Amino acid sequence: MAKISSIEGRILYNSRGSKTIEVDVKSDGKFLGRVCAPSGASVGKYEAVSFPNGKPEESLRVLSENAQKFIGLDSSDLKVIHDTVRSLDKTNNYSEVGGALAFAVTIAAMESAAKAAEEPLFKILSPQSSYKFPFPLGNILGGGAHAGPGTPDIQEILVCSTGSKTIESAIETNLAVHRELRSVLEKEDPGFTNGRGDEGGWAPKLENHKALEVSVKAIENLGFTLGKEVSLGVDFASSTQWNEQKEKYVYNRAGFENSTGEQIDFAADIIEKYKLIYAEDAVHEEAFEDMSELTAKFPKTLVTGDDLTVTNKDILQKAIDKKSCNAAILKVNQAGSLFDAFEFANLATQNNIKLITSHRSGESTDSQISHIGIATKSKMLKVGVVGGERVAKLNELLRLSEHDLICGMAEI
Repeated sequence: MAKISSIEGRILYNSRGSKTIEVDVKSDGKFLGRVCAPSGASVGKYEAVSFPNGKPEESLRVLSENAQKFIGLDSSDLKVIHDTVRSLDKTNNYSEVGGALAFAVTIAAMESAAKAAEEPLFKILSPQSSYKFPFPLGNILGGGAHAGPGTPDIQEILVCSTGSKTIESAIETNLAVHRELRSVLEKEDPGFTNGRGDEGGWAPKLENHKALEVSVKAIENLGFTLGKEVSLGVDFASSTQWNEQKEKYVYNRAGFENSTGEQIDFAADIIEKYKLIYAEDAVHEEAFEDMSELTAKFPKTLVTGDDLTVTNKDILQKAIDKKSCNAAILKVNQAGSLFDAFEFANLATQNNIKLITSHRSGESTDSQISHIGIATKSKMLKVGVVGGERVAKLNELLRLSEHDLICGMAEI
């Protein structure tokens, strides 16, 4: 049993150049766990607060003033680490210490414990006899809050190599579609600047359906059948379109507005026409009944809650009761601590809600979420396609393919 011998933090920058916090947890004086917290641009209103008053320095101050409380704790005891963080902050959204601090401390402790035990992190997080790889899910074309003016209102068009039998094939196929999509876009618009959004997806000046059509073309140009070897997903991020005063979804870039019924039809049409394997936040974050309509209509599509469920087990229970989704995003920093996220994951699994472990748009080069995706039996790992902070997660999956414990791909 390794014990925490030191804990300290520092201010670093994430992939968007915004300040964040990194935490080092050392066990037995030599086993280092190091984690840098990410942050999102499309943020659910009910997720954990990243930093007190928006200031990473405040989280760092809290850690420095309370570091001694962690010394001597068993670094592998996630509940004890979580409870120690919680002793510093009794709020329901980590507004006093910051969810980013809870994220970094709890994961760094577990990574330190894994090194002490000479085991991969995923095995420390979830001891079992065999594991499966989640399918990489990557953003190939971006809009909304992740890209600039003129891009689609839809936030992400995603690719998933659903026919792949190995993690190597799944990653390479996603990358091939991303490369081919660039060629398609250059032919469509010779003035295309090869601009990309936060997560590596191309950011062209296209309306929503045209963006989906060129994505299909890239897949078919490579000889794949849409919905078979390769499938598309969409993150609608509909809360960014929802106008509470008008009670309508306002698509400023495309120039139209949808009533609630029209939004359901809009999403359903896209799911059907483009054979989506994955549809995230097709309505706004409080529209549980509307999501249940789509879930009932498309049982073979992962109708996924992100802003809807915000990695919060109480909100997930509401979604389960209302049958609002058949899949849910797991973003540890939405919940705060890794313990909170695992409680959410356990509730989802017990109720046949499929998990998709996800990065954030403002990311670090850490790769622990690759292990978290495996440990939680996630069906997909949403980590982007290109960019150092995205590829770091994919490369970790490739390293982990050397472990005999991981046997093939998850069943979606």
